[in-house]
Amino acid sequence: MNKLIILFLSVFYSVAQGNGLALETANEIRREALLPSSSKLGYPLPLIGHWNSGERPNTYEPKYQISLIEKGHHLLPWFHLDIPGMRSDIRIKHYYKPSINRAADLKLPISFTSSQWERVLTEDKKYLKLSGEINPNVVDRQGNVLKKVSPMGATNAWQEVGKKWTNRTVLKELQRIYPDPPLVLFVSNNEHKKLNWYDANQDYRYVARHGVNTSESEKKEVFAEEWIKLYRSLQQGIKDGLDSNLWKENARFVGYNAFNTSAMGRWPGWKKYSLETTEFISPWPRVWDGASPPFYTHNWDPSTDYNVWGPMVSAMNWVPMKDETYKINPEFWFELSIWDGNQPGKLNDKRRFYQLQGQHYDSKRYGGMVKYAMWLLRPRLVREFRNPDQTLKKTESYFMEIVNAVDSLYKNSLLEKFWRKGELVANNSFKHPYQDDIPATYKEKSRWFLLNTNYDAKKPWNLHTEIPVFCIALQLGKLPNREWLVYSFSPLGERNNVVVEIPDYKTVNINTYRGGAFYHIIEADHLVNLIE
Repeated sequence: MNKLIILFLSVFYSVAQGNGLALETANEIRREALLPSSSKLGYPLPLIGHWNSGERPNTYEPKYQISLIEKGHHLLPWFHLDIPGMRSDIRIKHYYKPSINRAADLKLPISFTSSQWERVLTEDKKYLKLSGEINPNVVDRQGNVLKKVSPMGATNAWQEVGKKWTNRTVLKELQRIYPDPPLVLFVSNNEHKKLNWYDANQDYRYVARHGVNTSESEKKEVFAEEWIKLYRSLQQGIKDGLDSNLWKENARFVGYNAFNTSAMGRWPGWKKYSLETTEFISPWPRVWDGASPPFYTHNWDPSTDYNVWGPMVSAMNWVPMKDETYKINPEFWFELSIWDGNQPGKLNDKRRFYQLQGQHYDSKRYGGMVKYAMWLLRPRLVREFRNPDQTLKKTESYFMEIVNAVDSLYKNSLLEKFWRKGELVANNSFKHPYQDDIPATYKEKSRWFLLNTNYDAKKPWNLHTEIPVFCIALQLGKLPNREWLVYSFSPLGERNNVVVEIPDYKTVNINTYRGGAFYHIIEADHLVNLIE
């Protein structure tokens, strides 16, 4: 056979095989993205996202994302959407078009990450100059307009600004290219300055309507009700700006940290930073279609992956909150933002902090934390945070820990079974260490899921107590045919012969690792198997 023909057939077969993998992966991504958050099938398998949207070269550009999907990885593609009037409209050809075309070929769900949509209300002089009664920003008693949005303004400006985000050239062109995406997530970083409930009297309109002597609970209830109206008006404006009816129908709005604080109970003053009321722990599930709360070891506070003050412990608060949210909105999109506190070159860089403690922090340890977060909370998507200028060369090994952790669920039927149907095991022998001023409705709810081990420090714990070994478990079945999936993580180093107490069963002996490990425990024959 002619060598050129052989070469052509080889290339053709390779391309066809690659395209087959891309289609299979796209089908899996679409299936999981469209599943209800709770269904007969169980929890949807997770997907992968990022806050770095490839605005700069050699970062997380859409073409990089598509290349990973074509290799069989489960990303839900994300595109950056600049504030109206900025660069998005001139980047159609190179940044958007090739990847949107490929997403359309594969019928992929897509997403758009942005800064705060409401920032236009504060930065555009048009809105700053509106009359006091309808101004979307805080207006004090002297008539001064402060540069932060207020729940006391009218809805019209919010809806108008929402429309500006989508009634623009770039999105008109993308709707033309891809008219029928099965899902369009609009994701806001949701960090614009807002009037806090405890400063309600700063805005003369609050005082005029409610007086100066309203209680804490009354302020929170007013703010919750008004924020719901305003943010839903903003989101309606975003839909109004779209041309395609399918884009409008399939649009969902996700806010960073649009959930209740995980710090519930950590210190007596936590309620100051929450909008909990007697009716609900947070209004945000009534405001947004989804949330991306931060599972972060912040660089600006003492939180770590190895002590009580950190997301490993605080995020357990989200387990009952998530259940409550699904009762309010079964379609709620609960994803996680995740970050290790890395700020290269800064004195408060978290990796530098660990190094100063004589510890080693690398991508393997990060991956151990990622898997813990995933299996504790079972999010729809894991969205990593990195600075816009952090390149793939510097960060890809960390990102691939997320990719591999997510992909493992699509490759291993045992992991998939426990993810979909497993019940997180509560440890009722010990109370969550965050106990300050817990709302009555949460006092009796399970908030502690860390299993007892022989490495535990003596109780009671304080915020700085070190936790050498983290073990959580999911259970399937009933006596005498129960089985458990135990996930273990020891961030400070390997531990051998760790004795783990499985509630209402017995103790088992396992080894634990910095990168994490899974064990399958079968009651009927008392087997304890490491899952490779």
